[in-house]
Amino acid sequence: MTYAADRLWKEVAYVGYYLHWGFAEILDMDHRTRQRIIAEVGEINDRADDE
Repeated sequence: MTYAADRLWKEVAYVGYYLHWGFAEILDMDHRTRQRIIAEVGEINDRADDE
């Protein structure tokens, strides 16, 4: 498996875990959108950890 495929699996798992979105729905997003969602979820988690 290449780095890109490994990274894609990690992105899909992260978004699917936190937002409960389906595999196909996540794969339909372009990389930039997935990265933005991952960043936003990460910020939400960071704020929740600080509380």
